[in-house]
Amino acid sequence: MFGGRKPQSTPASPPDKEPTPGQSLSTTTRQPAGYETVLGANSTFKGELKSDANVRIDGNFEGTLDIKGTILVGETARIVANIQARNEVKIAGAVRGNVNGRKVHLARTGRVWGDINASALQMDEGSFVDGKVTMTGHPAGTQGFGPALPAPEVTILPPMEADPSEPEMVDAELMDDDRPAGQGSGSHGGDSMPEG
Repeated sequence: MFGGRKPQSTPASPPDKEPTPGQSLSTTTRQPAGYETVLGANSTFKGELKSDANVRIDGNFEGTLDIKGTILVGETARIVANIQARNEVKIAGAVRGNVNGRKVHLARTGRVWGDINASALQMDEGSFVDGKVTMTGHPAGTQGFGPALPAPEVTILPPMEADPSEPEMVDAELMDDDRPAGQGSGSHGGDSMPEG
């Protein structure tokens, strides 16, 4: 329109490739960034929920949850179910049941009445758990109750010697005979004023 330039068109993205006979479809699809399935705060669901993607629950759920992505239990959620997630379980609401996931994060409002089984566990101050916590895949689990990590090596250095090129500092006090003439040795250390 202005300056006689034509808008540049962007090339069309190539269509998704079909998987080859030996390749599974799951390797060509990517995990969505948001939540594919959402159960709202004013909703109730009873049954079994299975999902290959991320799930967010803000309402009431009773049954079993088998999630391959991440599951977020919102602050208003009340869940009576065992949660099985291959990725992360974020809990800000109430869960009555066992929780299994690669990483479990309990927010300050999160409450769990059940066992937690995870490779990594993060609990914010104020969160609550009434159950057993088992850390899977952690090196301490294979070591058992042995000694802690070895203490770091400590190198003790000898005291530093004074540098002979620098003069040594000495605390000194002014003596009466070092004062300039006319100043007495009053209690103010030379700040006395002549009378008269």
